[in-house]
Amino acid sequence: MKAKICLVTGASSGIGRATALELLRAGHIVYGAARRVERMDAIRAAGGHTMAVDVTNEADLERAVSTVLHEQRRIDVLMNNAGIGLHGAVEDVPIRQARDLFEVNLFGAARLTQLVLPHMREQGSGTIVNVSSIAGEISLPLGGWYHASKHAFEAYSDSLRQEVGPFGIDVVLIQPGIIRTEFEQETPRELRALSGRGAYRNLAEAMARRAEASFGERGKASDPAVVAKAVRKVLESARPKPRYPVGYLARTILMLNRILPDRAFDRMVTKVDRSR
Repeated sequence: MKAKICLVTGASSGIGRATALELLRAGHIVYGAARRVERMDAIRAAGGHTMAVDVTNEADLERAVSTVLHEQRRIDVLMNNAGIGLHGAVEDVPIRQARDLFEVNLFGAARLTQLVLPHMREQGSGTIVNVSSIAGEISLPLGGWYHASKHAFEAYSDSLRQEVGPFGIDVVLIQPGIIRTEFEQETPRELRALSGRGAYRNLAEAMARRAEASFGERGKASDPAVVAKAVRKVLESARPKPRYPVGYLARTILMLNRILPDRAFDRMVTKVDRSR
């Protein structure tokens, strides 16, 4: 397979780093972009390129794209992976934090896509891989703002796919389930910090304990490598699917959300263990 020029955001840890390394092993040319450039040593050691990029900074995004084009003359793959979480009751989360969430999870990716698309259209090919989540289809309590950002990202991606398909550009959504990353391990702390003392404290503590059980040493959360392999599969496919649910419980939770009545799903995900 011919080597592709790939730009991967959020490459300093978790899914982004795992994917950058997987694509390098597959023989692709990879540019890892993240705020914490010092944490991308493994990518450089594997032969990749790294750049300090904040996806909410216009100058950083323009510099990233111009650097890749100057050095490689093309961009074949953009993986919009940079993202942050925010967990707490909708009533408790400051609107400022919700806006910051959307700046990273939606608008940063959208602006980088705008910068890349003219070049993909000119070359008549390209793949945009948007890392969403099962949270882009379902909604769980105390994650309203995070879910809203991912729902928006999925709607944006669907429209984008319809618009750019005629130019030979694929848009693919990756929907990770429960994945063991630094990002996910922050969830219990956020829940307790934002909603652990108020009206939603019982639910917040229950959700925090569930998260700890899933992401702890004995938890069943998947390694980020499963997402990396899915992205590699996308790039090796002549006609990739629009969506790839991957990782622990991804397909199961999405299926339950689709087949259960809304209130039955609500009862399932809001059940609180009151014995503790």
